[in-house]
Amino acid sequence: MKRTSFTFRLFLRLLPVLALAAAGPWLLAYWMDRGWAVALVSTLVLLALMWWTLRRATAPVRSLLRALSGTTSTYRDGEYNFSVYWPGNDELGDLVQAHRELGDVLREQRQGLVQRELLLDTMVQNTPVSMLLLTNGGDGVQRVVFSNLAARKLLHNGWKLEGQAMQHVLETMPVELRDAIERGGDSLFAVRGPGDEAEDGDEDDEQVYHLSRRNFHLNGRPHDLLLIRLLTAELRRQEVQTWKKVIRVISHELNNSLAPIASLAHSGGELVRRGKTERLEEVFTTIEERSRHLEGFIRGYARFAKLPQPQLQNVQWKQFLGGLQLQIPFRMAEIPDDLQGRVDIAQLGQALLNLLKNAHEACSEAEPPNDDVELRLTRLPQWLRIEVLDRGKGMNEAVLQNALMPFYSTKRNGTGLGLALTREIVEAHGGRVSLQNRREGGLCVAIFLPA
Repeated sequence: MKRTSFTFRLFLRLLPVLALAAAGPWLLAYWMDRGWAVALVSTLVLLALMWWTLRRATAPVRSLLRALSGTTSTYRDGEYNFSVYWPGNDELGDLVQAHRELGDVLREQRQGLVQRELLLDTMVQNTPVSMLLLTNGGDGVQRVVFSNLAARKLLHNGWKLEGQAMQHVLETMPVELRDAIERGGDSLFAVRGPGDEAEDGDEDDEQVYHLSRRNFHLNGRPHDLLLIRLLTAELRRQEVQTWKKVIRVISHELNNSLAPIASLAHSGGELVRRGKTERLEEVFTTIEERSRHLEGFIRGYARFAKLPQPQLQNVQWKQFLGGLQLQIPFRMAEIPDDLQGRVDIAQLGQALLNLLKNAHEACSEAEPPNDDVELRLTRLPQWLRIEVLDRGKGMNEAVLQNALMPFYSTKRNGTGLGLALTREIVEAHGGRVSLQNRREGGLCVAIFLPA
C-alpha cells in the first residue's frame, strides 16, 4: 500500500473549505451591498464548515485514541489480548503497529512468567522440604502466608495453613519442633515416635530434622522463611559410611601392629628353642614399641569419643597465647591486655596446639622448608577470630572438603582425628572452623568463637 501522510490527507479535507473561504466573499457581494455584512456572513459560514470538516476528518483519530486508551487500561489490568486496527498507512499506522508489537511482547512475557510461576509452584509444592512463610499481620500476630504440601502434612495433617496464627500452629506441633522454632536460628533436632516414650523405645522410630530460618523483606514488610528438612535417611546412610570407615581404619591399624607383634613373638619362641637368647632384648623392645603405638592409637579414639562438655573460664588472651608460645614456636602480633574471653583452657589449648603442630609439619614439607607459622587474633563485632597460618603447600579441593571429617587423613601414619577433634572442641564452644588456601601459598585455619 502506498504511504500517505496523515497531514496531507487532512490538508486535502480542508482544501474545499479554503477554496470556499477565498471565493465566498466575492459570491456574497452580488447579493449584499454592505461590506461588513459580507464579512460577517462569510466568517460564520467558514467557521461552521471548518468545524464540520475537522470533526469528520478527525473522527477516526479520536476513535483510535480512545481505543489506545482502552488497551493501556487492559495492560494495566494484566490483559494483553486486546488489539487495535488502523486502515491508513501513515504516522498513526506506525503508532498502532508499535502498540501492537508492544502488546505481543508483553503477552509473551506474561505467558513466560506464568509458565515459570507454574513450574516454581510445582517444584515448591512437591519438594520434600517443608516450607513456611511467616509475617506479622495488622494485629501484630505472626501468621502463615504460605505453606507447601510437605509443611501442611507435617504440621497440620494436610490442611491449609495460610492465615493461621503461628502461635496456634505451634500448639499442635511436637514439642521438639516447637522448641526448635521458638529458639530461632538454625538447629538440628530429633522427634521421637510413639514407641520412644518408653524406656525401651526403638531408636529407629526417631526422626531427625534440620530447621533453617531466614529473614528478608517482601513488599516492604519483614518475613520469616522456615525450611524443615527430614535428615533421618541421609544421616543413617552417613552413619553407616562412617562406621565402615572407622572399621577400615581400626582394622588397618590393628593389622599393622598385631601382625609384626605376632611375627616377633614367633621369632622369639624360635630363638628360645635354639638357645639364642642374646637377640630376645631386641625382639621384646620392638614388641613394646608396637604395643605402645597401638595403645596411643586406641587412646586417641577414646579421647575423641569421650570429649566432655567444655568448662568455661575467663581467660586473658595475651597470657593464654603466650603460654602456648613456650610449648611450640610461632609469630604473633601484639594483643591488647584487656582482651578477654570465656573458654575451656585445656580443650582450646589442645585444639590450637594441634593446629600449630600441623602448620609446622606443613612448613617442613614445603619447598624450600621453612618455619613461617603465624597466629593472628582479631576482634569482630560478635566473634573472635583466631587464624593459624603456614607457608606450606596448602590443600587441594578434595582435601579441603574432607579435612574436617573424622578419620580422614593424607598422612601415612595419621589417624584423621587432629582436625576433627579441633572442630569438635570449637563447635562445643559455640564456634566454627574454616579452612582456605592462602593466595601467597600455604593454609589458613580460622577459628571463630563467640565474643
